Amino acid sequence: MEVKTLRSERLEARVTPEQKSMFILCARIRGCSVSDFVVSCAQEVASRTIREQEVMALSQRDRQIFVEALIGEAEPSERLKKAAKRYLASR
Repeated sequence: MEVKTLRSERLEARVTPEQKSMFILCARIRGCSVSDFVVSCAQEVASRTIREQEVMALSQRDRQIFVEALIGEAEPSERLKKAAKRYLASR
């Protein structure tokens, strides 16, 4: 049983005749409507774009610095030591 999601928003776009013909052909190949084809393709690209934006890509040098910062034993700064003392005094 197929579950339909209520669609209440509308988008409009102007396309060239060549683009429309291509969308119609692709929709036929996929066995769906042109609207469903266009929406699903736009959603796929939007999801991929968001994922690419959210993923942090580091160079080899950046990865090495990051790992060393995680496993290294850095001495806390004076500012951090003072903040820790204030926190402990307030408890």
